[in-house]
Amino acid sequence: MNPAQPAPGERLCAVADVSDPGAKGFVFRKDDALFAGFLVRRGGDVLGFIDRCPHAGTPLSFVPDRFLTREGDLILCSTHGALFRIGDGRCIAGPCVGRALWPWEISVEDGAVFTA
Repeated sequence: MNPAQPAPGERLCAVADVSDPGAKGFVFRKDDALFAGFLVRRGGDVLGFIDRCPHAGTPLSFVPDRFLTREGDLILCSTHGALFRIGDGRCIAGPCVGRALWPWEISVEDGAVFTA
Protein backbone atom coordinates (compact mmCIF):
# COMPACT_ATOMS: atom_id res chain seq x y z
CA MET A 1 0.00 0.00 0.00
CA ASN A 2 1.31 3.39 -0.98
CA PRO A 3 1.13 5.78 2.03
CA ALA A 4 0.32 8.68 -0.31
CA GLN A 5 -2.76 6.94 -1.73
CA PRO A 6 -5.84 8.78 -0.47
CA ALA A 7 -7.96 7.05 2.16
CA PRO A 8 -11.31 5.51 1.22
CA GLY A 9 -14.13 8.02 1.11
CA GLU A 10 -12.07 10.99 -0.04
CA ARG A 11 -13.93 13.11 -2.60
CA LEU A 12 -11.93 13.45 -5.81
CA CYS A 13 -14.18 15.59 -7.99
CA ALA A 14 -17.63 15.94 -9.50
CA VAL A 15 -18.40 13.57 -12.36
CA ALA A 16 -19.06 16.67 -14.48
CA ASP A 17 -15.41 17.71 -13.96
CA VAL A 18 -14.35 14.80 -16.22
CA SER A 19 -15.12 15.27 -19.92
CA ASP A 20 -17.18 12.62 -21.68
CA PRO A 21 -15.21 10.93 -23.10
CA GLY A 22 -12.24 12.15 -21.15
CA ALA A 23 -9.87 11.70 -18.26
CA LYS A 24 -8.65 13.58 -15.20
CA GLY A 25 -5.39 12.96 -13.34
CA PHE A 26 -4.64 13.24 -9.62
CA VAL A 27 -1.37 13.35 -7.69
CA PHE A 28 -1.09 12.94 -3.92
CA ARG A 29 2.02 13.32 -1.78
CA LYS A 30 2.76 12.22 1.76
CA ASP A 31 6.31 12.88 2.94
CA ASP A 32 8.52 11.24 0.29
CA ALA A 33 5.77 9.02 -1.13
CA LEU A 34 3.83 9.92 -4.28
CA PHE A 35 0.60 8.43 -5.63
CA ALA A 36 -0.72 9.23 -9.11
CA GLY A 37 -4.03 8.03 -10.45
CA PHE A 38 -6.55 9.03 -13.06
CA LEU A 39 -10.23 8.74 -13.84
CA VAL A 40 -11.68 7.90 -17.23
CA ARG A 41 -15.25 8.78 -18.14
CA ARG A 42 -17.11 7.34 -21.07
CA GLY A 43 -20.87 7.57 -21.13
CA GLY A 44 -22.24 6.74 -17.72
CA ASP A 45 -19.10 4.91 -16.62
CA VAL A 46 -16.31 6.38 -14.51
CA LEU A 47 -13.29 4.16 -13.87
CA GLY A 48 -10.08 4.70 -11.94
CA PHE A 49 -6.55 3.54 -12.77
CA ILE A 50 -3.14 4.00 -11.21
CA ASP A 51 -1.03 6.25 -13.44
CA ARG A 52 1.81 3.82 -14.13
CA CYS A 53 2.69 1.98 -17.32
CA PRO A 54 2.91 -1.79 -16.67
CA HIS A 55 5.86 -1.95 -19.08
CA ALA A 56 8.29 0.57 -17.58
CA GLY A 57 6.58 2.06 -14.54
CA THR A 58 6.49 5.56 -16.05
CA PRO A 59 3.46 7.86 -15.89
CA LEU A 60 1.11 7.37 -18.84
CA SER A 61 0.73 11.04 -19.66
CA PHE A 62 3.14 13.94 -19.63
CA VAL A 63 0.36 16.45 -20.32
CA PRO A 64 -2.20 16.97 -17.55
CA ASP A 65 -5.44 15.02 -18.12
CA ARG A 66 -4.36 13.71 -21.57
CA PHE A 67 -4.71 9.96 -21.07
CA LEU A 68 -6.89 9.08 -24.07
CA THR A 69 -6.32 8.82 -27.79
CA ARG A 70 -7.70 11.64 -29.94
CA GLU A 71 -10.75 9.51 -30.64
CA GLY A 72 -11.30 9.08 -26.90
CA ASP A 73 -11.73 5.33 -27.24
CA LEU A 74 -8.46 4.03 -25.73
CA ILE A 75 -5.99 4.93 -22.99
CA LEU A 76 -2.57 5.87 -24.40
CA CYS A 77 0.88 5.59 -22.81
CA SER A 78 2.80 8.65 -24.00
CA THR A 79 6.16 6.98 -23.33
CA HIS A 80 5.80 3.85 -25.46
CA GLY A 81 2.58 4.32 -27.44
CA ALA A 82 0.90 1.36 -25.75
CA LEU A 83 -2.88 1.31 -26.03
CA PHE A 84 -5.22 0.09 -23.29
CA ARG A 85 -8.94 -0.65 -23.32
CA ILE A 86 -10.93 1.72 -21.14
CA GLY A 87 -13.24 -0.90 -19.65
CA ASP A 88 -10.59 -3.15 -18.10
CA GLY A 89 -7.23 -1.42 -18.69
CA ARG A 90 -5.90 -4.36 -20.73
CA CYS A 91 -3.08 -3.50 -23.16
CA ILE A 92 -4.02 -4.31 -26.75
CA ALA A 93 -1.04 -2.76 -28.57
CA GLY A 94 2.54 -1.91 -27.66
CA PRO A 95 5.28 -3.45 -25.54
CA CYS A 96 2.98 -4.71 -22.77
CA VAL A 97 0.28 -6.52 -24.78
CA GLY A 98 -1.76 -8.74 -22.52
CA ARG A 99 -0.82 -6.90 -19.33
CA ALA A 100 -3.17 -4.39 -17.72
CA LEU A 101 -3.21 -1.13 -15.85
CA TRP A 102 -3.73 -1.40 -12.11
CA PRO A 103 -7.23 -0.38 -11.04
CA TRP A 104 -7.80 2.46 -8.59
CA GLU A 105 -10.96 1.64 -6.70
CA ILE A 106 -13.43 4.50 -6.83
CA SER A 107 -17.14 4.97 -6.30
CA VAL A 108 -19.65 7.40 -7.77
CA GLU A 109 -22.32 8.81 -5.48
CA ASP A 110 -24.68 11.74 -6.04
CA GLY A 111 -22.71 13.02 -9.01
CA ALA A 112 -19.32 12.93 -7.28
CA VAL A 113 -16.34 10.54 -7.42
CA PHE A 114 -14.81 9.18 -4.23
CA THR A 115 -11.98 6.81 -3.41
CA ALA A 116 -13.32 3.40 -2.40
